[in-house]
Amino acid sequence: MRRTTPTRTIALTALILLLAGCGTQSGGDAGGSGTVSPSPTPSTPSTPSTRDCATAKAELGAADTGDTYCLAPGETIRVSLDGTTRKPWAPVKAAGSALEATNSGIVLQPGDASAAYKAVSPGTVRLTSSRPMCPSDPARVSCDGLQEWAVTVVVTKE
Repeated sequence: MRRTTPTRTIALTALILLLAGCGTQSGGDAGGSGTVSPSPTPSTPSTPSTRDCATAKAELGAADTGDTYCLAPGETIRVSLDGTTRKPWAPVKAAGSALEATNSGIVLQPGDASAAYKAVSPGTVRLTSSRPMCPSDPARVSCDGLQEWAVTVVVTKE
């Protein structure tokens, strides 16, 4: 007869307890009904809808990163990112066809990025830019870190 080592017994017991604790108990009191429901299944990310977005501001800046905005066809959204010559913003890029680039009409300082877009058709567009986290200086140690900026623009049907 083979002897079970205490380590195997402890590991098996821990595994059983871990698996038993994967559900959540129903009921608000300590007595509860004793039923266990499975953990919620993570949902797949969906495209933003008009419920998920705010009305677009006249001008978006660096602090607006990660937000979602709604536009109606014909409306314009402007982007103004203030940078420096040592930490310049890359030109703003638009991924999607619901917006059309238009004249931003702004004079830029070195390192700034500016763009303006007019909503032309229903859809979703991702606006992005980035800049180096560390100033570029040949006499100093550099880093490859980037500060990312991105917003989602949803153009509604009307």
